[in-house]
Amino acid sequence: MGYFRIMAAIPGFFLSSYFLMLLWGVIAPRVGLESIGYPLAMLVTITLWLAVAPLAAVAGKKREWWG
Repeated sequence: MGYFRIMAAIPGFFLSSYFLMLLWGVIAPRVGLESIGYPLAMLVTITLWLAVAPLAAVAGKKREWWG
């Protein structure tokens, strides 16, 4: 079951990177920053995913209440 979840996340990664690149291109000129390309958007996306994944895993676990 875990293998299929990983396979399902792959298109989400590429779409997330693409949307980040598009949104950054709209926002960056307004705040005085340079636009970023797709490879840098992919790097930012994977960095965010690696930072958020452990938090999401902990939040997704079912909690057992004792007592």
